[in-house]
Amino acid sequence: MKIQILGTGCPKCKKLAEAADAAAKELRLDFELEKVTDINQIMAMGVMMTPALAVDGTVKVMGKVPSPDEIKKLLMK
Repeated sequence: MKIQILGTGCPKCKKLAEAADAAAKELRLDFELEKVTDINQIMAMGVMMTPALAVDGTVKVMGKVPSPDEIKKLLMK
């Protein structure tokens, strides 16, 4: 599973990356965490508000930091 954090490195982006990493580890998933900071690549994925969370190339959340439980639900789908 590939988890992508899309954002420029703001505090919310870092918080989302930490929460996604923790959620995936709690679920014992085999995953790779990638931070996408290039604005052109972020926009190419259709993201207009950061931070955003993408799983296997599909944007799941944008413009907010979901709770750890919300992240777990997204990762289990």
